[in-house]
Amino acid sequence: MKLKKRLVYGAVVLAWIIATVYMLTITVVSTDIVNGTCIPYASTRMATLSIFLLIYLFPVILMVFCYSRIVYSLNRKVTATSA
Repeated sequence: MKLKKRLVYGAVVLAWIIATVYMLTITVVSTDIVNGTCIPYASTRMATLSIFLLIYLFPVILMVFCYSRIVYSLNRKVTATSA
């Protein structure tokens, strides 16, 4: 199956938009202003927890879910073709 150029370009643009929004969310949530100085990734408990959840835990859970669905789908196809 040949992919259309429009679909490929749309996927690239969507990936850039999602990544930008994702990192902006982390930055905005964890930024603190002290005496007029902007401190990105401030080390408050809330900021540390949100950074951990958004940068580490969420992507790991998403990858485990996606790969488990791929393995399940491949296993179903192999079982169906061998029967």
